[in-house]
Amino acid sequence: MQISKKEWLILSQTGTRAIFAALMANLGIAATKFVAWLVTHSSSMLAESVHSVADSANQLLLLLGGKRAQKAADARHPFGYGRKRYLYAFIVSIVLFSLGGLFAIYEAWHKWADPQPITGQWWWVPLVVLGVAIGLESVSLRTAVRETSPHRRGQSWWRFIHASKSPELPVVLLEDTGALVGLVLALFGVGFTLITGDGRWDAAGTAGIGLLLVVIAVVLALKMSSLLVGEGASPEVAEAIEAALVGGPVLSLIHMRTLHIGPEELLVAAKVEILEGDAASIAQAINDAEIRVREVVPEASLIYIEPDLRDVAAESRTVL
Repeated sequence: MQISKKEWLILSQTGTRAIFAALMANLGIAATKFVAWLVTHSSSMLAESVHSVADSANQLLLLLGGKRAQKAADARHPFGYGRKRYLYAFIVSIVLFSLGGLFAIYEAWHKWADPQPITGQWWWVPLVVLGVAIGLESVSLRTAVRETSPHRRGQSWWRFIHASKSPELPVVLLEDTGALVGLVLALFGVGFTLITGDGRWDAAGTAGIGLLLVVIAVVLALKMSSLLVGEGASPEVAEAIEAALVGGPVLSLIHMRTLHIGPEELLVAAKVEILEGDAASIAQAINDAEIRVREVVPEASLIYIEPDLRDVAAESRTVL
């Protein structure tokens, strides 16, 4: 999947807009959920309150990671700070797992051991809050889906999340989806508790929320750890680079390695077979190859090309 330089900029701005939309929704939702918990002591409402706080903290972490990733390269970090975005997204998965998932599971266990019905004149508050929260989360998820759809290029949502090199949109998509499903589980638990008077329904809804958050956190952690370790270009992008490298004095590609040092920054290292010639002609051939690569893959910000003769390379068995 080839993306123009302009599209990379749009994709980055898209992620920021989606984060802000999710942050504004979660701050408002968290406040109303805490009010509902204070007047009813529903464990589902407490779990959802903490869930919204965790999501709000996560969106702030993503914005902070994006800001710090813009720091210019220096002697200690010659390839820049682009991976800061991956690091902060990984921290998001830890926050979601601990503050969101494990807390909800603990609260469910506590509520199951000592179930309490939802009584009093404010019994209706959780239903209203959950209804409003479902509406707000739906708007947030719709914003993320609308902003992301033009960049999927026919991919399924799961494939897009798995293949994306930009951490913000997958995180927001998974968080918003999890938040919406969690609200439905909370509504289930609160609703059946009100109908039956049995607080264990509330505990069951809380447990469902906790397990859901743990699963989402694990998915995010696996994806972000892969990006932190270092992912290469997608097969489509690698093929485009290989095709662009060959031309003129560059006869063929011997070896190539790629590495994402940031969502919009790709390192390309290649050894190519090149016609014999003087230093000036070889240097010009390499410069021309770099220009061709950047024309088709703008995110290839760092390109290192080593010229060689295929017979010599085969004899020496040199590998990048």
